[in-house]
Amino acid sequence: MGARLSDSPLYAHLWGTDELRAIFDERSRLESWLDILAALARCQAGLGIIPTAAATEITQRARVDALDLDLVAAQTRATGHSTLGLINGLQRILGEQAREYVYYGATVQDLTDTWFGLVMREVSRIVARDTAAIERALLDLAARHRDTRMAGRTHGQPGAPTTFGLKAASWADEIHRHRERLRHGGPRWAVGQLAGAVGTLAFFGADGPRLRAALCAELGLADPGISWLTARDRIAEFGHLLAMICATLARIGAEVYELQRPEIGELREPATPGAVSSITMPQKRNPELAEHLDTLARLARSSATVLLEGMVGQHERDGRSWKAEWIALPEVCLLTGAALQSARTIVTGLEVDPAAMLRNLPDEQLVEQVLAGLSAQLGKHRAQQLLHEVLRESPATGESLQARLVELGVADAAQVKAWLDRDPVHVAGLMIDHVVARGTS
Repeated sequence: MGARLSDSPLYAHLWGTDELRAIFDERSRLESWLDILAALARCQAGLGIIPTAAATEITQRARVDALDLDLVAAQTRATGHSTLGLINGLQRILGEQAREYVYYGATVQDLTDTWFGLVMREVSRIVARDTAAIERALLDLAARHRDTRMAGRTHGQPGAPTTFGLKAASWADEIHRHRERLRHGGPRWAVGQLAGAVGTLAFFGADGPRLRAALCAELGLADPGISWLTARDRIAEFGHLLAMICATLARIGAEVYELQRPEIGELREPATPGAVSSITMPQKRNPELAEHLDTLARLARSSATVLLEGMVGQHERDGRSWKAEWIALPEVCLLTGAALQSARTIVTGLEVDPAAMLRNLPDEQLVEQVLAGLSAQLGKHRAQQLLHEVLRESPATGESLQARLVELGVADAAQVKAWLDRDPVHVAGLMIDHVVARGTS
């Protein structure tokens, strides 16, 4: 049973996905570390740094199932060193000829930073897949509701008409930019680390750069070209991109949360069979998924901030920063996975009520067109002041506004009618078409 709620068998599904836990759980992490150590040994053998027979034995025997994990844990506690317990455990299962070549010339950061490169590559693949699915669903909503009018709200109040298609297209456009960031950032994040004690690769001498390049190639990572022991910008950038994705999903969730209110009733997240929103008020249908997106985004931002703090490290190695990453990076990855899963459920099954949207359009919805027409005649600021005065005097239905402006002598009836007849969402449709065409090309 997990001491943290996010590890609880009852509640873990709220804070991550099984797919991502398979990357970060104890056995998977250790297996990845052992794979890195085996790859390092093979590359060292290829350069004549260690015997080929030792590299072969390390590759064959370095498996989690062969380790005494209780011993590894006890040795880790006894030595106070992050990986010496693992080294001791490995030496126990290797023959005499291979024992001295385990972890040969490597450091904790060489191992764990390289693992981070692998992790960021794999998590990027998952996030790219899920954001692509979300973008497709949002583009479908945008196309289907291209002309579905609704109240555009500013400062929480209904203002002028917009379309639900434009709202969905805005969401899709933002997700599209995150996908571009993932593509552009991948080559920066998916790199290995082989630096030695202070980044000089002194242990390996002239072979150091060739060994690093070989190790990165063996693992399918890019060669960073230079040690990056205290340069933690890669980790911070990746974590902040995930937090930004969570923030976008929370923005979508916030709209569903607000517009599902019964007095508005324009959107509803899909109902989950068997779900119970309220024990004491069974008539309620709570936007549980939409609400949770905001919770996940808050936690993701807090973990990303820890990663940003890690950029301020001292000298050539500073455990304060990268050890905090061991907690914060998996956390932001798991939270993002949960957010993506919930968001996919929402956007693929979102219930849209066009009738409620039309019903909620305010009477004064066409004032912006009238303001534009009057501005051409009176000047923008004079027209704005005049409309403020007129609207304070009486409700602004199209008929009453038209009559009042004619009465004041600032426009004739035909002019006002022409202004009121202008389609306020025509350009919105063109913008939707642009986003949909780009996303489906």
